[in-house]
Amino acid sequence: MTADLSYDTTRREIATEAGVLRYHEAGEGPPLLLLHGSGAGVTGWRNFRGVLPAFAAHFRCLILEFPGFGISDDFGGHPLLTAFDAVVRFVDALGLDTVDILGNSMGGGVAINYALAHPERVRRLVTIGGIGLNIFSPGPAEGIRLLQEFVDDPTRERLIRWLHSMVYDPAVVTEELIEERWRHATDPETLAAARRMYGKEAFTQLTKAMESSPGPQPWAVMHRLTAPTLITWGRDDRVSPLDMALIPMRTIPNAELHVFPKCGHWTMIEAKDAFETVVLAFLLRKGTAR
Repeated sequence: MTADLSYDTTRREIATEAGVLRYHEAGEGPPLLLLHGSGAGVTGWRNFRGVLPAFAAHFRCLILEFPGFGISDDFGGHPLLTAFDAVVRFVDALGLDTVDILGNSMGGGVAINYALAHPERVRRLVTIGGIGLNIFSPGPAEGIRLLQEFVDDPTRERLIRWLHSMVYDPAVVTEELIEERWRHATDPETLAAARRMYGKEAFTQLTKAMESSPGPQPWAVMHRLTAPTLITWGRDDRVSPLDMALIPMRTIPNAELHVFPKCGHWTMIEAKDAFETVVLAFLLRKGTAR
């Protein structure tokens, strides 16, 4: 089975009114939507290729590539907002009644927004870091600041510094990983979209707009989530520090929190085996009540 789960054999695409969405599909069973995070050179495939065999043994895995990250068409606008729109279009286009969602960092935030807007369509939800609010740690965190520096003035040295902030174990940052991320992150269209999200000026403007918004902040509406939720976090996350988990852990009604030791932002990569065990146990558990 693993031999068949290559980039090319799993790659699919589907047309929407806003543009073409590309994704990877593997496995059979209940649909599991996997939503990637943000950052330099990120794709859904790179986030989840390592855990795909384990999840595809139980689920119809759908790894969506968000607009603005160099694989799906760029819908324009802020990548975070178009990501939510893309999920709505994607689930509708595939005719999925209900889904489980596994969201990494930004993908977790998108997943929560989707579950709030469409509670009847989300069975269970898993997040990887990236949600909540800095309580004890300063913001933006080290990893975000390093990402901003790279996006505004991309060099290999800045990329490497940012990649090291994503992990606990420096050995994870291989030359192959650096080269793979560098090629994709410096593509002109991908870089332009990243600057709409993480350029210092754009990031500052977005932060001010959110602070002055008349509506509630994203972290303040998590109590409305009805889907059973597993919050996962790397104890040594330098992109979204662990104290961010406190508000979602306390306010999401049916939330569980699992923290992986000696692990940074990429729990599905650095704590791969433990992550697979914990998440599969949650998703396959019988009788989880809303």
